[in-house]
Amino acid sequence: MSELLRRYGPGLTLIFVLLTAFWLLMLVILPNITLFEASFRPYLPVTEIGGPRDVYSLNNYAKFLNNAVPASYFGIDVQIPVHLKTFLATVTYSGVVTIVCFLLSYPLAYYLAKVVNPKSLPTLILLLSIPLWVSEALRAFAWYIILTFNGPLNAVLVGLGVLEAPVRWQNGVMTPYDGIMIGLTYTYVLFMLFPIYGAIQSLDRNQIEAAEDLGARWWQIHWRVVLPHSRPGIASGCVMVFMLSAGSLLVPTVLPSTSSNWFTETIRQWMLESQDWNTGAAYSFLYILLCSVVVMVVMWLFRVKLNEIAK
Repeated sequence: MSELLRRYGPGLTLIFVLLTAFWLLMLVILPNITLFEASFRPYLPVTEIGGPRDVYSLNNYAKFLNNAVPASYFGIDVQIPVHLKTFLATVTYSGVVTIVCFLLSYPLAYYLAKVVNPKSLPTLILLLSIPLWVSEALRAFAWYIILTFNGPLNAVLVGLGVLEAPVRWQNGVMTPYDGIMIGLTYTYVLFMLFPIYGAIQSLDRNQIEAAEDLGARWWQIHWRVVLPHSRPGIASGCVMVFMLSAGSLLVPTVLPSTSSNWFTETIRQWMLESQDWNTGAAYSFLYILLCSVVVMVVMWLFRVKLNEIAK
């Protein structure tokens, strides 16, 4: 605040503070409070709102555990609520997207931070940032075209002899969520790359050279020196990619298979197709809570603190 006052003076500083407060209050806090309050009320006709049936309860949240369907986990057949099954699939494949983004980003981040010529770095960063200039919708539809049965990906792979016949990528080669995972990885990989790059860039080159002088192999240098130092960047990137993937609606809508279902689509169906905003609001807050629990558990397993992510 003192820096703002010194740079812009009291007039502009007051305007900035008021605009920020207005944005937080009117566009974030009040809408979420309204939805949270509605999530405890039943879905009723307009004429019955405020009547004797309009009471607070947990019925909307309880719907999450209704309608059991068969499922198989680790070779064990079980009966599980359909929406819980969708949530578990969403969390699982969002986790896979996060891991793939890390495996792609870490080597590239290290190359950019410690190997590439500093004169070439701005150009490379600019080239990597180009996808962010295009809207997520256009990127998703571009991948839809690429992954279609008669699309360019099949044409190239068949032409090179990698495939004998075209493959229906969106219906899943390995899982029903292949198309969604490809789209999410492409959309959010930069949110993993840049935090890791920032963390590795702050690593003193002398530490790497000291490890090399002591006879450490390349994998030992990364395991003992680079990875521990870049842990805050990795944690930040993982949290962002996981939450963005789990909360994505556009990509799972554009690149689904016949048997895939993302949890955000379930929320959209409650709100827009069923016009039941009360249940949709309950599912939204339940989803935020469950995803937050997953993130906290992973942070606990990897011994990562919240202040390290916030750096």
